[in-house]
Amino acid sequence: MSTPAEPVEITLRIPGNWAHPGELIDRLPEGCQLSPDSLVLPGGERIEFSPMQPDQQFARIFESSCRRPPKPDELERVRRYTVNVGLTGPGGSLEDVRTMMEAAAIMIRAGGAGVFIDNSGMAHGASQWLAMTEDGSSDAISYAFVCLFDGEAEISTMGMHVLGLPEIAMRREDTSPNGDPLVDALRYISRGDRPVDRGHILVLDSGETLHVASRTECQFPPGSPMHNPFGKLLLLPGKEIAERN
Repeated sequence: MSTPAEPVEITLRIPGNWAHPGELIDRLPEGCQLSPDSLVLPGGERIEFSPMQPDQQFARIFESSCRRPPKPDELERVRRYTVNVGLTGPGGSLEDVRTMMEAAAIMIRAGGAGVFIDNSGMAHGASQWLAMTEDGSSDAISYAFVCLFDGEAEISTMGMHVLGLPEIAMRREDTSPNGDPLVDALRYISRGDRPVDRGHILVLDSGETLHVASRTECQFPPGSPMHNPFGKLLLLPGKEIAERN
């Protein structure tokens, strides 16, 4: 797959109740360094750091965007947050995403209540984020960063660009109410061990086959954190392609 002209950035927001910057710095683990504009991880990776003042909308948006309900105490901390820590770093591969997951996990261990992902509009409570970071598998990463976008005519993913992959979509009539087999295709593609592009056949773990019928542009404009420069692939059931032939 060709490298897009527009680089992929991952942007995360971690709300917390820190009274002042010194309190956050004191809670950071050994080997981490924090300056007014960057967080340096123990391995030397530098992540853009941008603290933001609280507003009256974020807590409500965070709660409505959670894939699973956070713990009550985590939600309470989100509702009372005093600082929203923004972390921005390069994306485009599983390793890039793991680095950003660990950066956010460091903020959580230092008192963060959860993580909101600008690239997909999803949120996770602190304990869920730590569990997914510790897991670190492609399944855990795709579950953390990629959501299903329910459109009028199709269901598609949102957030695949953080992995360096195009979004995938299926017509509503080809999927079940909970997104199968699109979810199975998402897990298949997120492993990153097989190329996927127009004309390819996907053989899912369930035994079902899907055909990559076309590639189109992303629906979100360039400059948006949700813009996928790799585009979007339409998947059709393999049996439909066989019947056409």
